[in-house]
Amino acid sequence: ESKTRYSGRSSMQCIQEELVQTFTEAVEAAFPDVPDVGIPVVPSPKFGDFQCNTALQLSQLLKARGVKIAPYEVAKKIVEHVGQNPWIGRMDVAGPGFINVTLSKTHGSKVLTALLQTGVRPPPLEKKLRVVVDFSSPNIAKEMHVGHLRSTIIGESICRLLEFLGHDVLRINHVGDWGTQFGMLIAHLHDIFPDYLTHSPPIGDLQAFYKESKKRFDEDPEFKRRAYSCVVKLQNMDPDYNKAWQLICDVSRREFQKVYDRLDVTLVERGESFYQKRMERLVEELKSNGFLEEDGGRKVMWGALSKDSIPFTIVKSDGGFTYDTSDLATIKQRIEEEKGDWLIYVTDAGQATHFQVLWGCAERAGILNPSHVRVDHVGFGVVLGEDKKKFKTRSGETVRLADLLDEGLKRALEKLKEKERDKVLTPEELKAAQESVAYGCIKYADLSHNRVHEYVFSFDKMLEDKGNTAVYLLYAFTRIRSIARLAGVTPEQLSAAAANTPISLDHDKEWKLGKVVLRFYDVLAVITKDLCLHHLCEYVYEIATAFTEFYDNCYCIEKDATGEIKKVHMGRLLLCEAVAMILECSFHILGLKPVERM
Repeated sequence: ESKTRYSGRSSMQCIQEELVQTFTEAVEAAFPDVPDVGIPVVPSPKFGDFQCNTALQLSQLLKARGVKIAPYEVAKKIVEHVGQNPWIGRMDVAGPGFINVTLSKTHGSKVLTALLQTGVRPPPLEKKLRVVVDFSSPNIAKEMHVGHLRSTIIGESICRLLEFLGHDVLRINHVGDWGTQFGMLIAHLHDIFPDYLTHSPPIGDLQAFYKESKKRFDEDPEFKRRAYSCVVKLQNMDPDYNKAWQLICDVSRREFQKVYDRLDVTLVERGESFYQKRMERLVEELKSNGFLEEDGGRKVMWGALSKDSIPFTIVKSDGGFTYDTSDLATIKQRIEEEKGDWLIYVTDAGQATHFQVLWGCAERAGILNPSHVRVDHVGFGVVLGEDKKKFKTRSGETVRLADLLDEGLKRALEKLKEKERDKVLTPEELKAAQESVAYGCIKYADLSHNRVHEYVFSFDKMLEDKGNTAVYLLYAFTRIRSIARLAGVTPEQLSAAAANTPISLDHDKEWKLGKVVLRFYDVLAVITKDLCLHHLCEYVYEIATAFTEFYDNCYCIEKDATGEIKKVHMGRLLLCEAVAMILECSFHILGLKPVERM
């Protein structure tokens, strides 16, 4: 089978997966009686490029069966049975049975040439999945703050990655647009803008409006009573109250959209209100199937059969529903109506237990079958200020997202002016560079940290032009793209050259850079398993540093003393172009927008 698997295929592949497949077949052929052990193949730049270290484990398994054979001999026997795999240039057995694999430059060159001719294509998909990604999810009538930043940025990038891979992705904004706070907002609206049904109320500052109504709610018992009766009327779909609710949601929505437009984020809004009727039906089903238990007036449901976890509160003692109820109705809707194969929730790490209980309850109720539907909670740590405390304004308020983005623009412009870019760029180019740097640095600083840890927000750090930062990478990309342009080589000439000029890989630094480019799918494969985007950031930085090494050692263009171009190394310009193509695709996944001139 492996003979035919490679016939005429010189497209990008996940090299690690290809090697695992080859070595698995070799082990089966060499030791047919040994049970499947799972073959570890790991990148190993010190000894060749990859290493297969399964011989020691196999040797122990054989010994347990009364067959004595040293790991070194096991490794040699595996190597003898390795079928044809074009990625393998050479294999050496070292020490206690490590098989070191050196990649084939010939095949690498073919794959890079194909990349230049076809562009960056996604790897072949085993199965196209319907993926529902729940991210951002701010609360209506409250401003988006720095806490929503991480969910929004991480969620957007996960969607872009899965869309690039060819999946069918539904991006859901599960906004908090239902609940008791709407009672006080509607009661306040009645008092301040009594003609709201005929004249659209000029609520400019919803945050202030929210604070005013909260103050009255806390201090005035009569207002509080009215607020509660407003909630009941809203839940019973009274048309006047529904209109008031719609008005408040619309003001909020417009504010959210401004932030999403700036960050280039796409979402379908589906708030908690969408599930109201579904919650009622769900509670009836859970009741009739005997899943609900009485607990001090509440109706609770246990997930796993053991009582050592915490239960979900499905109905409160006053008959109202909770987050638990809506989340259970939501997962049911996503599996049964949306036909989701994979559900992803991007929220802070503090909600990990909540999701474990949710999946336990959904499984027990027969909604979720974990062997058919994959569920992931993509948790992340809190954002800290430079003092390592929770990120707040000087007056101790939560930082508004819009203010943070404005500050980013201001700091980015200062940085560009400090580098005297305003003297060489047109006003339009300067504005494009300013937005690219400001929003790019905020996204990249977030994505380049392992999301599980808390992260310190620092404009000074993220705007540095050295190290693994957006500024450094955007600049590196712009420089790579300008090499051919400054040599007077047009994109058309580059395309033509890709068909007949071999890509240059003879120098050590050229082949080192080429091999990093070839690892692109390997990196994407890791991210689809753990949904951690810092792997892609580390990879992009590795490309940029390998490129700098190559560029310092290998001339792409040779000039004479007067600055006239004497020679253009087309094979090297093609390598530059392959690098730029992979960087551009990676930047798209990370939400970075490179610019022509910077």
